[in-house]
Amino acid sequence: MGTQSELYDRIINKQASMAVIGLGYVGLPIAVAFSKKINVIGFDVNEQKIRGYRSGVDATNEVGDGEIQSCSVSFTSNMEQLDGVEFFIIAVPTPVQSGNVPDLKYVKHASQMVGKKLTKGAIVVYESTVYPGVTEEVCIPILERESGLRCGEDFKVGYSPERINPGDTVHRLENIIKIVSGIDEDALNTIASVYELIIEAGVYRAESIQVAEAAKVIENAQRDINIAFMNELSMLFHQMGIDTKEVLQAAGTKWNFLHFSPGLVGGHCIGIDPYYLTYKAEDTGYHSKIILAGRHINDGMGKYIAQEMIKIFVRLKLDLSHARIGLLGLSYKEDCADIRNSKVIDIIEELQEYEIHPILVDPLVDPLVDQREVYSEYGLELSDPSDLHDLNVLVVAVPHESFTQMTFQDIDQMYSKRGPKVLVDIKGCYNKANFESQGYYYWRL
Repeated sequence: MGTQSELYDRIINKQASMAVIGLGYVGLPIAVAFSKKINVIGFDVNEQKIRGYRSGVDATNEVGDGEIQSCSVSFTSNMEQLDGVEFFIIAVPTPVQSGNVPDLKYVKHASQMVGKKLTKGAIVVYESTVYPGVTEEVCIPILERESGLRCGEDFKVGYSPERINPGDTVHRLENIIKIVSGIDEDALNTIASVYELIIEAGVYRAESIQVAEAAKVIENAQRDINIAFMNELSMLFHQMGIDTKEVLQAAGTKWNFLHFSPGLVGGHCIGIDPYYLTYKAEDTGYHSKIILAGRHINDGMGKYIAQEMIKIFVRLKLDLSHARIGLLGLSYKEDCADIRNSKVIDIIEELQEYEIHPILVDPLVDPLVDQREVYSEYGLELSDPSDLHDLNVLVVAVPHESFTQMTFQDIDQMYSKRGPKVLVDIKGCYNKANFESQGYYYWRL
């Protein structure tokens, strides 16, 4: 077994290859970035996804079709292509299952696949979000069992949590400091050196794998709790008849006020990672108080918004059997096409309890690729923006830039000329006074 520094030399001299396992919002940008420096195999079990990448189509919109077409990643769903790979990065999803219990099936399966291909001197780095202890207590035993090799002696393992923010054009892979960790100092040094090839902001060497795992889950848990506080304030101020946004603008004039705002918290990071932390906490005998309280508030916001809408409809005596309601945005966050764990669905499902079926529009969701996913995942169908006419209610659920740039006239022409006009501007994108002065009933969190 050669030294880890020799492995680094072989990698940069293109005598050894890297494989990125899992080519979603995290794995794809990593594979593309590394391919500019070294030999990279991009592996995913989804053959349709691989065909798309081979034809130069970026379904994630994270790197763009041009980057896919010009990159040198060898895209494959064939495990045989992993033969001889010496540096693996595993970036598969880690969702939660019913009961908010961590679902490690993808990371376990990836570990089995990689274990079968491990050779002496190889390194495996996990990027998937996990609770502290998963890499060493769950993944390493699988790698050892499948390979017949010993971790620390025959191969090395590390953990480097992803910090990619889907849809963010400012905070990108290369300009976000990367946390790296390794099973020992030798592994840490090599892993750090490899990531430094693409991370312009530099790397932070965590003291242990568990420290790196814990750092990842608390980053999102902290944000989750802060947003939960804003959501609770919103519910409180609505009870008191006070506009939350106006309160936050006033409070925000203090130099050390934290600028968070109320809203829906979905996706596969902030809405999930805290459960990984609280699951591990329960396992050690500690019962979370603040973290789970924040999750409880944020998980209930979709239903709360829908119920507030129903109250408005009743007060305005809106005939729900004939009312036309449009809803803008289905993805879990603005300027992103990802619909996984979108909390907009909670609004829709609660409205459906009242036999209300809004017209759904989201121009970022690909009508060919993602429409099937929308139907298979949620049983819903997206409509064309041209269907937004003669409305009584418009719900701006996700503030995509194409929505926030709409003028009053753009919005007004979607409405019926008869009956009340209701605008539910969840994130408060528009000027409240403008709409109220024109006779609109305006509501925001």
